[in-house]
Amino acid sequence: MCRLLTIRSQTPFAIGPHLENFAHIAKNSKEYQGHGWGCAYQDPAGRWQFYRNINPVWQDDLSRFSETTLLVAHARSAFEDRDIVVENNMPFFDGRTVYIFNGELRGVKIREEGRIGAEKIFNFIRRFDKGDTLQALSKAVGIIKNRTRHIRGMNIIMVNETGIFVSSYFTEDKTYFTMSYRQGSDLTICSDPYPSEINWQNIANESVRKW
Repeated sequence: MCRLLTIRSQTPFAIGPHLENFAHIAKNSKEYQGHGWGCAYQDPAGRWQFYRNINPVWQDDLSRFSETTLLVAHARSAFEDRDIVVENNMPFFDGRTVYIFNGELRGVKIREEGRIGAEKIFNFIRRFDKGDTLQALSKAVGIIKNRTRHIRGMNIIMVNETGIFVSSYFTEDKTYFTMSYRQGSDLTICSDPYPSEINWQNIANESVRKW
């Protein structure tokens, strides 16, 4: 299980301070979030740039990043401490959509390609995305729920040129799996509110929405 972060702003913002908050959240999580991390951010030309590191986010030099208007970050907690290689670090990208995932599923009965479960879920959602990502995400999540023996949690964030798409679902550990967001001049979505900050709202369980 992992930690997720997505930020969108109309004006450029410094990446480093947000990643410092994210690193604090990951380091102090009750679940170990140190099996590597990664981020995706748009450069001034609107092209996605990617960074992945097998070390914990709180050990990295986060000052290396400059500014962006759109950031997606993921700190990994590998399922059963397996498959810990940098290639399995999110965000994943298919040329159009950036994807991050947090959850634990057991007994999933879908046939899909992928190195790890999170990638299989991403590829499954992509099957249904003919341009309407919200519809595709809603449909895929519904099918996965019906074809899985037990879902402890399944949180998904997808970002492309049409918006930010979030699916929240969990059956256990409400405090851990509830995602939060803060919306004003910019939008911040995170697995937990930033330390010592107010004006965060919870994303409802069993919801799929677009920003």
